[in-house]
Formats: sequence, C-alpha cells, structure tokens
Amino acid sequence: MGGRMPDGLVVRAGDPSLVGEAQGLGERLGAPVVDAVPTSDECLSLVVSADGLCLRRGNMSLSADLTRMLPRLRRSNLSRELLVRAARIRGDGPRTAFDATAGLGEDSLLLAAAGFEVTLYERDPVVYELLADGLRRAAAVPGLAEAVGRMKARRGDSVSALGELDAAPDVVLLDPMFPERRKSASVKKKLQMIQRLERPCEDEASLLSAALGAHPRKVVIKRPAKGPWLAGSKPSYTVEGKAIRYDVIVPPFA
Repeated sequence: MGGRMPDGLVVRAGDPSLVGEAQGLGERLGAPVVDAVPTSDECLSLVVSADGLCLRRGNMSLSADLTRMLPRLRRSNLSRELLVRAARIRGDGPRTAFDATAGLGEDSLLLAAAGFEVTLYERDPVVYELLADGLRRAAAVPGLAEAVGRMKARRGDSVSALGELDAAPDVVLLDPMFPERRKSASVKKKLQMIQRLERPCEDEASLLSAALGAHPRKVVIKRPAKGPWLAGSKPSYTVEGKAIRYDVIVPPFA
C-alpha cells in the first residue's frame, strides 16, 4: 500500500489526561495537535481516547476494533472463511504468513487464529498507528489475545521487506487498494476513510514479483469478485465468494 500524509490531518486528545499521548502521536506523524474539534467535514482528525485511537472525518469514524471479528473466529466459522481456505497449508508444524498490505489487520487476525505466525507490514503512517493501537487493545481481550500474540506489525515498505527475509514464509497475502468503480455515495464509510489515506496500487507487477521472490508456498491475493487478476497473472486456483475472491498462486518451486 502506498502511504502519504493527508492534507488537513490533525491530532487531538479526547480527554485532558491524554494530551501527552496525543502530543507524542503528533510528533511521530508530523501533524499538529489541536484542542478544538475540527468544524470542516474535510478535516481528518486522529482522536486519542480511553477507548483507543480513532480517525474521524465529519460524522464518519474509523478504528481498528478487532473485537468485531470475534464471531468470525469461532472454530465453526473460522474454517469456512474464504481466506483460511485459500491459505491452508498441508502438513504439520508451525506456519508463517507475511501480510504485505496489512491495513487494519482483520485478514491477518483470521490467519493468526488459524495458527499462522503473521508478520504484518503497513506503509501508511496513519493506518499503521490505527493498526498498532488495535493490536494493543486486542491483546487484552481473552478471545483475541492468543491470536494477537502471533501477530507482529511493522511500519514500512513491504516490497523491500520481502526481499530481505531470512526465511521464506509459507504464505504471502496481498490485498492492494483497488480503484473504486462505484459512485461515491455507495462506497462504504470505511473505504471512504481509507481512500483518503492510501492510493490504489501503482505498481502491481513489482508487488507480485516481490511476493513471489520471497519463495512462499502460496501467494494469496484478495480481489473484488469481478476484478481483474493482479498484474494480469493467472492464479493457480481461486476461492470465490459473493463480493470478493482469493486468487492463489502456487509457485513451481513450492
């Protein structure tokens, strides 16, 4: 995912006791810390509160609340998840996954709940802060703590990181931002917020090449159900759902 600091981003504390934390966040992001609630609907504000970090724009909000994933992590449901089916690896022993486009960590959480040790890379600094905050809070939730303990988030360029791995992961997961073709009024609120931060993938070929260059047993690619193949590369097979699908490339060396 390509990251950029959005215009008009500010940081504020939702409670006076959290001003110091807000100032630290503002310094990391190079964003001003303000006291008042922004009045413009175009302004993005990162709010530090006792409930966690939240990105707000007008009446929209976005946070990495992984507790919403709890029903999907139940054993009877987890085995039916498209991603879990697509990433399934035969054999015993520890399994590793590299999520090159982590976002808010929901897909990685599914893999971690299925037993993978997952390294997550997120390039956008704001999304990374939301992700890191969500993982910290989820680590204190009994139904999430075990899976979150298998997740390690990193901020940086995943294409470079894939070329520097000490060992090949079993699975590389790719979910590059896809250009939205529907009218803006029909775009989900979460996607509207993310699109303010991250551009659609500008170099699909480099992303896929880096994933294959890490020599995984599988590259799993999340795509819209009717979207084209990533970088025009035909998958070995596909796990399809109504709205999304997972294209799976099994390299010849796997």
